[in-house]
Amino acid sequence: MPAVHSPFPSIADCELSGRDAHAVAADLDGTLLVSRSSFPYFFLLAAEAGSLFRAAVLLLLSPVIFFVYKLASEAAGIQIMIYIAVAGIPIRDIELVARAVLPRFYAADVRKDSYRAFRACGRRRVVVTANPTVIVEPFVREYLGGDLVLGTELEVDLKTGKATGLVAGPGVLVGGRKRDAIVKEFGDDLPELGIGDRESDHDFMAICKEGYMVPPNRAAPRVPESELQSRTIFHDGRLVQRPEPLTALLILLWFPLGLSLAIFRIFFNLPIPVQLVRYTYRLTGIRLSIRGLPPPPSSPGSLLVCNHRTALDPILISIALGRSVSCVTYSISRISSMLSPIPNVPLTRDRATDAARISDLLRHGDVVVCPEGTTCREPFLLRFSALFAELSDRIVPVAINTKQSVFVGTTVRGFKFADPYFFFMNPRPEYEVTFLPALRKEETCGGGKSPIEVANHVQKVIADELGFQCTEFTRKDKYLKLGGYDGKKR
Repeated sequence: MPAVHSPFPSIADCELSGRDAHAVAADLDGTLLVSRSSFPYFFLLAAEAGSLFRAAVLLLLSPVIFFVYKLASEAAGIQIMIYIAVAGIPIRDIELVARAVLPRFYAADVRKDSYRAFRACGRRRVVVTANPTVIVEPFVREYLGGDLVLGTELEVDLKTGKATGLVAGPGVLVGGRKRDAIVKEFGDDLPELGIGDRESDHDFMAICKEGYMVPPNRAAPRVPESELQSRTIFHDGRLVQRPEPLTALLILLWFPLGLSLAIFRIFFNLPIPVQLVRYTYRLTGIRLSIRGLPPPPSSPGSLLVCNHRTALDPILISIALGRSVSCVTYSISRISSMLSPIPNVPLTRDRATDAARISDLLRHGDVVVCPEGTTCREPFLLRFSALFAELSDRIVPVAINTKQSVFVGTTVRGFKFADPYFFFMNPRPEYEVTFLPALRKEETCGGGKSPIEVANHVQKVIADELGFQCTEFTRKDKYLKLGGYDGKKR
């Protein structure tokens, strides 16, 4: 197709220097993001705040939405997508998904040339978008360093706190409505720089002192996440991959098959003796890699200290050892506890009581403890609790990593008992368990080290083995960010 003439130069011609006193107004999809389609984010919103059934309806109607968008009205197509994705969903759930799920997918799609121009403007950075403000704003502010989002406002039923699926005035922000929003916000002091990617952006770009077009390019360089204002350490949601339409279709088609496979994997392997499970795992498509030298049985037992990837960590360590172990946890659902092939002992968060329980368990065998207190999906380790360091001088660090291709086997806001099922719903789930050398006497509390020094040392050796980064974040930080909890709820 012949190129469409644009009255604005390409973003490649934008001079970045000397813009500290400038303001910028930029579109999001196709401009600051490489992808021009917002469908994946509405699909995530429908699936995570609503249900997979709602997401399936959105996918089923996506051809209709596409033709309405292209042939009738851009605003009407977006309004249909908004209605399907959010109608009847509490606005609180929409806000949580916007904060906990969407940023990781947005962050992987930030376009380098337009982002550099956006960041170069130091006076004010504004994103103007047809997407609902509520789903875009957390990402724009935290990751892009934006000051304001001018977007479509959702209508909310004040009695129920649920989104009606309609939008508040002035409607979906496209074309002239973007221009009007900028004029209302900036008044006479209009932005020096306007950035867009399609003809409907020309209206707002024309009132800026300079306007630049971002040409469509799926292969355009993306910004490494380390160069964004923030990095993703905590996130939630069940989907691993960005759900483009074809990917979304494959996920939905795989779900019933994956669920059947997960149920078979769990209940087939449950009665198998622990010494043989590593072999039956292989038969059922589960990859378990065991590295390092597992500690031999001893009395008292070893304290196996591991990072926390999923609720299956203690079970996989037991399988890797070829013998039963006990594990301690801050909380576990009744269903998970009943189905667990190893003893699960709940902790009380009372230091003396918990220390006594773990010490008693060590007298009878090995104990697995995850001192991060909660799972972390990204290549980071949360701050380790120093409680375990005082309980034994036989401490064995264990480094754990997983690979999941379709579904994530951890959640904050979902049903915790379903976590193992989602992990085993992946076609070829992978677990890697690495036993590191036991701490020497001089590296333990018995050798004169403080509990904090021991905890920090164990955290560092595990992080070094995995190539992860240690952080000062705690379990409470995670639950405050992702679920709005006080750090004690699961």
